[in-house]
Amino acid sequence: MVGAACALYAARAGLDVIVVDRGPMAGGTTGAGEGNLLVSDKEPGPELELALLSGRLWADLAEEVGDAIEYERKGGLVVAAGPDGLEALEKFATGQRAAGVEAVRVDADRLRELEPRLAPGLAGGVLYPQDAQVMPTLAAARLVRASGARLVTGAAVTGVLRGGGGAVRGVRTGLGEIHAPYVVNAAGTWGGELAALAGVHLPVLPRRGFVLVTEPLPRMVRHKVYAADYVADVASDSAALQTSPVVEGTAAGPVLIGATRERVGFDRSLSLPALRALAAGATRLFPFLERVRAMRTYFGFRPYLPDHLPAIGPDPRVPGLFHACGHEGAGIGLSTGTGQLIAQMLAREAPALEPAPFRPDRFPAPGSPPDSEEAT
Repeated sequence: MVGAACALYAARAGLDVIVVDRGPMAGGTTGAGEGNLLVSDKEPGPELELALLSGRLWADLAEEVGDAIEYERKGGLVVAAGPDGLEALEKFATGQRAAGVEAVRVDADRLRELEPRLAPGLAGGVLYPQDAQVMPTLAAARLVRASGARLVTGAAVTGVLRGGGGAVRGVRTGLGEIHAPYVVNAAGTWGGELAALAGVHLPVLPRRGFVLVTEPLPRMVRHKVYAADYVADVASDSAALQTSPVVEGTAAGPVLIGATRERVGFDRSLSLPALRALAAGATRLFPFLERVRAMRTYFGFRPYLPDHLPAIGPDPRVPGLFHACGHEGAGIGLSTGTGQLIAQMLAREAPALEPAPFRPDRFPAPGSPPDSEEAT
């Protein structure tokens, strides 16, 4: 999705664009995503600013393409089990409001007005009307089509071509060389591997997550609903399995149930403990799900960077190399803002946001002292 957005905005900036993918369209992390466009889980700072920008751009795209991307501004509802959790939610929301987020406190007696099938006894929550969703594979395909870019699939990049002074001059693929003065690394979870082909360090790691999918139902969950501890899990650095219930209905009928996080490399084995934890958390929020069949599960690998911010912009170590990766679980939502920033930098225009927090060279290479030039 991030690559598709980069292609769209770069093309709109007047550049000729070629999108290269080792597999089919949306065949990696994008196709395993839920399509969330969220501000509710982001604390004030650079990522939230990027999310707010991206949200505005997604709304504009939805106006352009109509129902083609299944855009739905369903809103997010974060709920707390007890008074301490509600107090923490409200404190978090206060900071977000100051940063431009719509966040509405919901007292306990109003929760079931918003979600009639929620479990009784919850202390309250916060409603985020700006939270939205798209169908990620449709959206990625639509953005690439709208860009007019040439799409090359089934072409794994095996090398980054370098010319005089070390500047990039294209990529080598299994289908031959593609020459270009700029290369944008939008390889998601594999962004670190592509960076290494250019001789630079970018510590992108996979963070696995599972989703349960129920049988098709009438619309029984109106919002994206999640427990307050989801926000802490998103910000956590732990490699261990973490689960926090996230439940949302879809236009097609199935209910999607997440979310798990664990750093286990590219281990593709099924984790029954993770799936059991998902089911247990979902039924605590929505007891009716105990009587609903789970039809399938799927998983993907989020592109994790140690400080939880993506790498966006030019790499000063390799002229002509740009990065747009490491968005962890927020890549769908942050893709449009990322694409616009990349296009503005490529066109040498003033970026819509301050790019410094996203600098790709902010991570010292292994073995480098912390105060090395590369780390500053």
